[in-house]
Amino acid sequence: MSFFSKTTDELPRIKKPSDKRVRTISVLDVGSSKVTCLIAKLKPRPESEVLPGRTHVVEVIGIGHQRSRGVKSGVVVDLEAAEKSIRFCVDAAERMAGLTIESLIVSVCAGRLKSLRGAARVEVESGEVGDLDLKRVLNQAARLPLREGRVALHRVPFDLSLDGEGSLENPVGMTGTELGADLHILSAEETPLRNLEAAINRAHLVVEAFVATPYASGLSTLVDDEALMGSACIDMGAGSTTISIFQNGHFAYADAVALGGHHITMDLARGLSIRPEQAERLKVMHGNALPSLMADGETVSVAPLGDETHEQPVQVSRSLIARIIRPRVEETLELIRDRLAASNLGHVIGKRVVLTGGASQLAGLSEAGRTLLNRNVRLGRPVGVAGLSASNKSPAFATAVGLLIYPQVAAMEHVPEQSMIDFALDPRTRVGRFGSWLRQSF
Repeated sequence: MSFFSKTTDELPRIKKPSDKRVRTISVLDVGSSKVTCLIAKLKPRPESEVLPGRTHVVEVIGIGHQRSRGVKSGVVVDLEAAEKSIRFCVDAAERMAGLTIESLIVSVCAGRLKSLRGAARVEVESGEVGDLDLKRVLNQAARLPLREGRVALHRVPFDLSLDGEGSLENPVGMTGTELGADLHILSAEETPLRNLEAAINRAHLVVEAFVATPYASGLSTLVDDEALMGSACIDMGAGSTTISIFQNGHFAYADAVALGGHHITMDLARGLSIRPEQAERLKVMHGNALPSLMADGETVSVAPLGDETHEQPVQVSRSLIARIIRPRVEETLELIRDRLAASNLGHVIGKRVVLTGGASQLAGLSEAGRTLLNRNVRLGRPVGVAGLSASNKSPAFATAVGLLIYPQVAAMEHVPEQSMIDFALDPRTRVGRFGSWLRQSF
């Protein structure tokens, strides 16, 4: 079963979970270093001052994670290898949960994510805003043309206004003459999504929804005050680093840079002439982004590159390890700083930045971030989810946990309705191609 509609590039959307029934959901985070599957129960919960935006309690009942194969920077490069990683990962989660799953909510960090702004203003004919007025202005704002080969992952209204007064949550019933809407439209290239879907389908599973990695990471690590006041969430993965900005509690911007923890690992492997596996262990155990904290005399033993077993381990100073790591950290953070500046939302973020993702756990990275970004930086761990062990509550699982939270906020997104005229002229449909031919010919 294909996730994509045959007649349009519009992606199906997940339904909001019931306020009265418990629902079981499953999610899949396909990264460059690991694949994670979580199975959880969503239980309705009463309103609370703690995480007030959450409508359900999330209780994880199954966890599976597997080394990622056939995936590079979120893009499937080997269909068979990716399928095996996904299948083994899902099998482990199913065994732990004691049930079989058929569909998944899947993360997306590939496809060159691009944020666009859709805006529209309509006249309120009756003088009082009705549901049809709201739907009409959102439909107009959402119909921003995308380049060929791209699809809209998310359309999130982040500001509604009435006669120039913005930051409205629900203007229906209010009196005014002009209703305005601003939407954040996040698009991605269609081909990487189709290839990821193909790998999942080969494992006899169906994609229920695609969710952008930066959106999911922000949902799980930003507390409500941070999202409301405006904050940036930086998710540092193995193959790439994604950026999300939240404004007035809504997902307002996303971007990505093609640098991550794996690039630091390979710098160490090349600089010290050691295997990537040894370099990864060295980074985790002894790496630091602040060379000034390392004493030159402190050393660690490293096995040299090669098959000769008689070669003696090489002694490497921890300060040398830090000096190899630091330039890549600076390059990544400087790119992030430039992307934040290019978003034109620096005033929204203020001084609030949350750092998460597996690569964010490098010692000294938060301190380096404070210096290079000139903002307050804290390490973000997923919050508000039960059933996770201490090791699974680390920043490395931020995206997977955010996917579990996503169904509670999915209804905030707007799916544009296609009018009969739009359908009759849509070149992606048989009727539309005929209608376009008629319009051009007569």
